[in-house]
Amino acid sequence: MNKNFKAIALEARLRNCRNVRTLGVRTNFSDYSPEEARLIRNAAKIYYPTTFYADLFNAMGKATFPSYHTYKCVQDKIMQTALFELLELPHPATRVFYGNRQKRSITEYFPFPFIGKIPRGSAMGRGVFLIKNRNELDSYLALTDVAYIQQYIPVERDMRIVVIGDQIVHAYWRIAAPNEFRTNVSLGGTISLDPIPESALELARYTARSCHWDDVGIDICEYNGQLYVLEGNMKYGKEGFRKAGIDYTKLMESLIENDYI
Repeated sequence: MNKNFKAIALEARLRNCRNVRTLGVRTNFSDYSPEEARLIRNAAKIYYPTTFYADLFNAMGKATFPSYHTYKCVQDKIMQTALFELLELPHPATRVFYGNRQKRSITEYFPFPFIGKIPRGSAMGRGVFLIKNRNELDSYLALTDVAYIQQYIPVERDMRIVVIGDQIVHAYWRIAAPNEFRTNVSLGGTISLDPIPESALELARYTARSCHWDDVGIDICEYNGQLYVLEGNMKYGKEGFRKAGIDYTKLMESLIENDYI
């Protein structure tokens, strides 16, 4: 790649990369300056375009990173689950319930305890509930129009495997805090750099490839000898990179410089 070339990005994720020019996100395209609009139109690829612009660039045939397919599943647990089921990926038993009639049948499918999640827009473990009785179920149902109910898998740790482009760039364990069923670092979970089983790494690669996701943290757990894909996180944090001494900015600079993404 030409050393003077700067990739074009909209979102701020690459703002510290020396080989990226970040233009920001404008609600109205007409708010970009004539020079910025020209850069966007002429760029072979736009980095981190946002969900809104990823749709538009896909319509006009312009490549993006992350891919259009990646953006389609951002923070949408319902769509991710349907995709996992279509692809026959190992995933905890999950069912979506719409309307009061369907919600009344939840306990016919799932014995207590089970997991209830806010299906869209939640992240960092927020909007995830361990439901142990009828009162807790009613409290959860009061929070969401659509009930996303999932089998509870009693594990104290899971794996976060980050795939960028077509390669795994980092993988680590997340260990739940005491008396906490969620492993999220934002909720007190800790990071362990103990080796990740190759079988889990291969499942993460296969999942990302099958879903056409090219910038994602795949969460996987192991229970009774079985691996389960929990979800894909497209807005993953960088604490695991810091813990391992990986400079995320330099990593992304290198991947762009060498045309890996």
